[in-house]
Amino acid sequence: MVRQGEGQVAKVFATAIIWAFATGMLGICVPLVNSTNSGVILPFLAILGASVSTIVVWRPPNPRVRQLTEKVANLQTLEQRVKNLEAICSSPEFDLQKALKQIESKDRL
Repeated sequence: MVRQGEGQVAKVFATAIIWAFATGMLGICVPLVNSTNSGVILPFLAILGASVSTIVVWRPPNPRVRQLTEKVANLQTLEQRVKNLEAICSSPEFDLQKALKQIESKDRL
């Protein structure tokens, strides 16, 4: 699961990329505005697109999505624990201890 600090860094990085591309688009729009006589529509759309993208990046996650990611993380943890237990139970040392217990139980009879 992503920790809070890592999520913030990813959001800042994504926002920086979005606005870097938006700045490039604005640089391209300056000559296009003069040649197409479109006015401020192209720069406005570039800024609007970057703004909407930034809002989507910084929007808090849906509670259902958060619950689902927590459940997936819990499931992965459980799967890892089961794998560890299987590795322990299949080790030769465990078989040796099991055999010793059987011999001890036979000796007691």
